[in-house]
Amino acid sequence: MEHRQLGRSGLEVSALGLGCMGLNHAYGPATDKADAIALIRAGFERGITFFDTAEAYGPIANESVVGEALEPIRDEVVIATKFGFRDGVVANGPDSRPERIREVAEEALKRLRTDRIDLFYQHRVDPQVPMEDVAGTVKDLIGEGKVKHFGMSEAGVDSIRRAHAIQPLTALQSEYSLWWREPEREILPLVEELGIGFVPFSPLGKGFLTGTIDARTSFSATDFRNTSPRFAPEARQANRALVDVLASIAERKQITQAQLALAWLLAQRPWIVPIPGTTKLNRLEENTGAAQVMLSPEDLKEIEAGVSGVTIQGARYPADRQKMIGR
Repeated sequence: MEHRQLGRSGLEVSALGLGCMGLNHAYGPATDKADAIALIRAGFERGITFFDTAEAYGPIANESVVGEALEPIRDEVVIATKFGFRDGVVANGPDSRPERIREVAEEALKRLRTDRIDLFYQHRVDPQVPMEDVAGTVKDLIGEGKVKHFGMSEAGVDSIRRAHAIQPLTALQSEYSLWWREPEREILPLVEELGIGFVPFSPLGKGFLTGTIDARTSFSATDFRNTSPRFAPEARQANRALVDVLASIAERKQITQAQLALAWLLAQRPWIVPIPGTTKLNRLEENTGAAQVMLSPEDLKEIEAGVSGVTIQGARYPADRQKMIGR
């Protein structure tokens, strides 16, 4: 798989990473530990060198699985993890106090079985802690060799600029896909200006862009999509129009809809690195195959023409979670 550099940081990673969250968090029951480890290692065997986890995934459990899986190949991969929620629990709200950032870093190093965190993201902006204090704490951790690069997730323009002025950001992670293009308005121009890489999570629309979800699909009781307005049955029915557009183009190119959606993201900027997640080996192989798909200017125009006529229904998050983004 080709490699890309995240912005002007010098951090080189595979063109596609692996989002590991779903192995332990948010999409239903946790994957069997041995199976999760096998899947992560299969990703590496297929060229993935960039693995994304967080204290909040599980919570705690996901970092331990990622650490055990990657320990034998630690020096050949880049591991990203995150701080920013009280006690590592999203429902508890943000907590980016400097002492908490340091505590999370020390605990993550142990769970990840490593001596450094390659990329340490603030998971969500904490309005109670000045951004200068957050960035300054990470800068100190970088100076101590415990962290290599600083990142933010779902942050707004002002927070990004303030953080970057203290400790240059290597990457911004936010949702971006053919059914969530809001970053194109302000965020992508900003990170391009500042030389920050962009890491789209949910690049397949939380599974919707694969074409395997419709209004009749039922989710596990612990799957967070049950609470997402965008996954209400009526929204899913309306949003199938986007999937239908992708299906016709993908069929003609003899690729899958997932591969088309990922290839579209890769074609947007050379410093964009999507991190699709999965619990299934066949989906992992399908996703990594997207790195070999080349879209022509004509293909991109056709995709744009097709999706521009579709209005996506439903908010990404329920109201309480929506308040945490774009700060």
